[in-house]
Amino acid sequence: PPAVRASSSVTPPSCVPAKGDSQPDRLQSSTANSCDPALRPIIRRRARSLPTSPERRKQAGVQRRVAACEGRANRVRFADALGLELTEVKVFQTGEDPSVPLHVLSRLSINSDLWGSSLDLEFTMQYLVPDFQQPADCMDFSARLREQLVCLERVTSSDFGLSGTIQVCNIAFEKQVSVRYTFNQWKSLHEVRAHWHNSIPEKNGQAQVDVFTFFLPVPSFLLQLCSVVQFAARYQVNGQEYWDNNGGKNYSFTCRNYPLKMPRECEESWIHFI
Repeated sequence: PPAVRASSSVTPPSCVPAKGDSQPDRLQSSTANSCDPALRPIIRRRARSLPTSPERRKQAGVQRRVAACEGRANRVRFADALGLELTEVKVFQTGEDPSVPLHVLSRLSINSDLWGSSLDLEFTMQYLVPDFQQPADCMDFSARLREQLVCLERVTSSDFGLSGTIQVCNIAFEKQVSVRYTFNQWKSLHEVRAHWHNSIPEKNGQAQVDVFTFFLPVPSFLLQLCSVVQFAARYQVNGQEYWDNNGGKNYSFTCRNYPLKMPRECEESWIHFI
């Protein structure tokens, strides 16, 4: 005979509590038979071994710096007072000789002389020496100024040239003072204009005097032994011209040699003379 199947119905648990249940029973039933997933707390407790966010960022920065330092070699660079490189790379082609400055060669020669000798180094320097007494130191300076209306006062020499002062009698406001000079016994000449410096007021019956300054550039290649620089002062005022040429002999400077001795312990300080 045919089998008879017994039907059975499965009723899902009700999500609605019964009316007669009490409040604690409703909470227990809602917790046990709720259709929603179990609630989890939103705030998670941080593990003790996990650092905070600022600490993690700090550790990551340290690790990156350490990795960068390990990935590259240490380099040392030197710079001068202006921040420029102290060294310059120059590539020379085959057969191209390097050009060494003269002052470097002279220093190398001096250092070699000092190194091979126990004596002090002796060398000479060239400089210009005046062939006349400074006019301002002469007893007749004021008389010469009244007679000539122009007179060289004082002049000094340096590595760059000659600089000095000239006094002129203040005859008129418009005036021009200059210095004419030569390096080759007046075969050729040059002239520079002097500039007003100050005025000396009238005293002891002497008229007011104006003081002018001048500078004569003397190139270093002209400073040969016994070479002479000659010059004279020129004063133009009211359409007239007056000269101070040292009584017709002209003022002159002669190049002389001056011996110098440098102790052996000053070898490294020679760079200050270059």
